[in-house]
This record gives sequence, C-alpha cells and structure tokens, in this order.
Amino acid sequence: MTPEPTFKPLDRLVGTWTTEATHPAAPGVVVRGTVVVEWLEGERFLIHRARTDHPDFPDSISITGLMDQDRMDGASGNAPGAATAAGGESRLRMHYFDSRGVFRVYEASMDDASWRFWRDAPGFAQRFTGTLADGGDTIVGRSQLCRDGVHWHDDLAITYRRRE
Repeated sequence: MTPEPTFKPLDRLVGTWTTEATHPAAPGVVVRGTVVVEWLEGERFLIHRARTDHPDFPDSISITGLMDQDRMDGASGNAPGAATAAGGESRLRMHYFDSRGVFRVYEASMDDASWRFWRDAPGFAQRFTGTLADGGDTIVGRSQLCRDGVHWHDDLAITYRRRE
C-alpha cells in the first residue's frame, strides 16, 4: 500500500499528551486532561482520544482521515458529496464524538506550523487552530464560535504538551 502524502503531517500528532484548557463559561477553572493520538492499523485513520478531569467537560474521540472515498484503493471512486479541495485533491475530515452524545464533522488540515479543523454550520460554525511550538512537543490552541455568520468569539483555549 502506498502511503498517502496527505497523512504525513499528521504523524506530528501521534503520541500521548497532557492538556490544560480554559473556557469562557468557567472563568478561573483550568481543566486538565490526557490525549492519546494513534494511527488505526494501516495508517489511514488517526484516532484522537481525549479525557478530562472535570465533570462538566466531555471526554471525546475523533477520527481523522480521507473520507471522500469508500475505499482508499480507488475501487469505488468518489462517494456522493465527496469533499475535495480546489484542484481536485482529497481533503481531510475529522469525525468528532463525545460523552454528551454530541457528534460533528469537521474539515481538517495539518502542516509543519499548525493543526486546524473547522465546520461552517449555520448558527454554530466552529474553528480551531493549534500552533506547534517546542519542536512539535507543544501545541497551543484556540477554538472559536460563530453563531450569526459574521462575528467570531473565543471559546476553548487548550495547550497540549507531549508526554511520550
């Protein structure tokens, strides 16, 4: 199986991380947690499992990969509604699920400087940018929300620190 070049930057996320997060809805509260990021066998999907130490913040699992085809070997072609970037190349998607029963689908990207995911849902658009630091051993991230299609507001702030 030939490795997909789109996946290579995601290798930077693989490992075990400690997290510290703050949220405007809980002023003065620092939520600590652990994140484990690993490849599913075959290295076609990246699994991101997050746990927190605060009962008001959800645990979650996310799966990131190329989800514009039913099969990566090209046997089935593009699925209906396939996501492709300008120029026709495949784009990453992240499927998010959490302990509250929330599930969402995001577009995603990763390069040498940052990790991003976003969704443009009417009434509840979201975006996240995590900036890599310390040779990739720290990610400083910020989520933002937009409920009116115009104004973005800071949401969750999170710092990942590589443990392994």
